[in-house]
Amino acid sequence: MSTATKLKIQGPGLKKQGIVILQSFFIAFFTFIELWLRSGVGILTGVMIVIAFYGAIRFGRQGTTYVSVVTPPLAFAASALLWILIFDSFKPSRVGIDFIAALASAAPFLIIGAAYGWFVYFMAKAKAKPSKARRS
Repeated sequence: MSTATKLKIQGPGLKKQGIVILQSFFIAFFTFIELWLRSGVGILTGVMIVIAFYGAIRFGRQGTTYVSVVTPPLAFAASALLWILIFDSFKPSRVGIDFIAALASAAPFLIIGAAYGWFVYFMAKAKAKPSKARRS
C-alpha cells in the first residue's frame, strides 16, 4: 500500500526576488525553445506558464502570492518581444504581427494561470481578515 506524501521543501520558501527570477528564466527559456523550433509560441510555452504560476504559489513564502500572479504575464511579454526581435531582426511590421500572435497563442494559458493565482490570493486575503461575528 502506497501513501501519497506531500513534497516538503527545506526552509521557508522562495522570496519575492527568487520567484521573479525563476519564473522569468523558465518562461524565457521555454519561449526561446519554442520560437526556435516552431517559429511560434504554443503549447510548450503555455504549459510552462501554468507551471510557473503553480510552482511560485506552491513554493513561495507567505505573502508572495501577489508577485507569483503578476510576474508570468509580464515575463512572457518581455521574453516574447525580446526573442522575436532577435529572430526577426527589427522589421516593425513583422515584429508587431509575431508579437501579437505570440500573446494570442499564450492567452488561454495566461488566463487559466491568472484565474487560479488570483483565486488563491483573494482567498488568502479573505482568510486573514477577521470575520464580522468576531468583531462584535
